[in-house]
Amino acid sequence: MAYTKKGIPDEGEIVLCIVRKILPHSVFVDMIEYGGREAMIHISEIAPGRIRNIRDYVKEGKQVVCKVLLLNRERGTIDLSLRRVSLQQRLKTEEDYKQEQKAEKILEFVAHKLKTTMEDVYAKAGNKIIEECGSLTVCFQDVAMNGNALLKELQLPPEYVKELTDVIKERIKPPEAKVVAEVTLESNDENGVEVIKKALSAGKEIIKTNKYKGSITYTSAPHYRVELTFQDYKTAEDALKKVCTAIVEEIEKLKGKGSFKREE
Repeated sequence: MAYTKKGIPDEGEIVLCIVRKILPHSVFVDMIEYGGREAMIHISEIAPGRIRNIRDYVKEGKQVVCKVLLLNRERGTIDLSLRRVSLQQRLKTEEDYKQEQKAEKILEFVAHKLKTTMEDVYAKAGNKIIEECGSLTVCFQDVAMNGNALLKELQLPPEYVKELTDVIKERIKPPEAKVVAEVTLESNDENGVEVIKKALSAGKEIIKTNKYKGSITYTSAPHYRVELTFQDYKTAEDALKKVCTAIVEEIEKLKGKGSFKREE
């Protein structure tokens, strides 16, 4: 990646590295986000238990996710651990890096459209975005959801605001929040099927009137599934409650019984 973090990582920080050299009792890696700065993993920090051959765990040229154990500022050395990184930390770090690579492709496309270099794009836009937002990905997702207000707030050159907005809108799909509830409906009326249909219609009307993205489907008697999708969970949760409440209130008006519960 063209962007590199300044200085050195903090102790406890999770870093993405490339394995450069494997010795009998240690591994030397280059930290990708810190401009390829060298760091070392001692054999005792490769994996739990006795290790007979380090090459069973790491290979030259492969990416590894490590935790910063110790910084020796006087000697300029950095000690890392591979075994102290949880699966969740590793997967998140790898996914964040993939997303940041995709975001950088957007900068490359903007550089092409503006007939300039990546160095120029970073100097005029990329570096400021990362410094203020933490990453390109965070900024670009905000733009995909909310328009170019953030880019303008960062006081980027107008031509960069325009081109970035156009490319982001084209390439990044805003994240979606899906919420689901199970609605239980019962009626002892001789026309119970029609009563339940009418109750469900009350919920469908809420979805149609408010132009929600969602559906109400039959699962198994007496249960029905309400599924809604929005760009944020708060709005989705509020809408789900509104739809389900309308269904339950309608069947209760018709002397039936109804309830709903949110599915996790």
